[in-house]
Amino acid sequence: MNQTFRPGPAVRGTLTPPPDKSLSHRAALLGAMSSVPVHVTNYLGAADTRSTLDAVAALGAGIRHGDRRGELVIDGPGLRGARPGAAIDVGNAGTLLRLLPGWLAGQPAGGSWTLDGDESIRRRPVDRVATPLARMGAQLDARDGRFTPLSVVARPLRGIEYALPVASAQIKSCVLLAGLLAEGETTVVEPEPSRDHTERLLTAAGAGVRRDGDRITVSRLDELGLDAVHVPGDPSSAAFHAAAAALVPGSALRIAGMAGNWTRVGFFRILERMGAPLRGELETRATAAPGAEPLAELELEHGPLHATRVTADEVPLAIDELPLVALLGCFAEGETVVEGAAELRFKESDRIATVVDGLTALGGDLEATADGFAVRGTGGLRGGTLHAHGDHRLAMLGAVAGLASREGVEVVGMEAAAVSYPGFAADLAALTG
Repeated sequence: MNQTFRPGPAVRGTLTPPPDKSLSHRAALLGAMSSVPVHVTNYLGAADTRSTLDAVAALGAGIRHGDRRGELVIDGPGLRGARPGAAIDVGNAGTLLRLLPGWLAGQPAGGSWTLDGDESIRRRPVDRVATPLARMGAQLDARDGRFTPLSVVARPLRGIEYALPVASAQIKSCVLLAGLLAEGETTVVEPEPSRDHTERLLTAAGAGVRRDGDRITVSRLDELGLDAVHVPGDPSSAAFHAAAAALVPGSALRIAGMAGNWTRVGFFRILERMGAPLRGELETRATAAPGAEPLAELELEHGPLHATRVTADEVPLAIDELPLVALLGCFAEGETVVEGAAELRFKESDRIATVVDGLTALGGDLEATADGFAVRGTGGLRGGTLHAHGDHRLAMLGAVAGLASREGVEVVGMEAAAVSYPGFAADLAALTG
């Protein structure tokens, strides 16, 4: 589906972002691993998160939907009760693909599963989770050693210490979940902090997660007992409307009910640093509370932007929003540089190549590097056509670019936005009147 976004009126009003995708995935998985039924509220209804519900159902979880949107009860098979023999279709859900093997690998001996997905998933490597799991004693077999289909055969696991080669919440979470089923202790060492939703949920479920600086440790458990989970609004989804407000003159946007977790709001700190007027309290590392997911309410307006440099230590805290930093850089004074972001090449598309090529085609002045990009601000974008390449964040990027451009942008493949944010176009239209 192609959709054209014209140079728009101001972005004004209040946005309540859709439920957080990362937390929805984890709530479903940890809910299925729990020994008691788990009541989840505000679960995201999108293609990716439906794939996770379908996966845990195939593994033996009962899913009861409540009367309110996003309300459900997950009555799972427990930590060691995953139903063997299931073929799991992860769809386009990279988080599911990388977290689920950690649970399955340590199930009672004899169980086996096959994970596969759509064309995009088949291009995304799984060796980064297969490597540490193999060190723990897991038996996995991937196509060409790197890609789906991925088979997992349950075996006894042993705890290890694993230093992540790159900061990744998905790899970290996979190893920690496997650690719950392994003999001894399992420790993950992060090169930089990454999203900590898994650690918070495990703490809430009684897993006794220990953190010492950049080291996170879990021990073997008999069972998990997760309590009710409320999923707050998704900062990664809110970021697109925030960027539109920062770029379109006369805009004034309020964002309510959004997750304020310090490991998720790196983009808003970058946006503020680039000059966008922003008011509101965001969690800092010093104030983070184990097991709790804070909420944030922000107000921001249009303002003149100036260039910035995003360094490697900031990348894990804003990984999904870095395409928006490239867009902001097109309108900012000076040269905006993102470095240490090679992980962007392993998303739904190669987001370094697709973002640089896409915005260049709209009139931007960008250059790709091995681990990021450089953007020379030209005061704006002409407009034109942007191909989403099946990437939901690229589709939404094109929409925001169209509002801020001089001539508008036609997004080819706008339906990709439904992977994480089915109501994106409607919300954007409501905010622009």
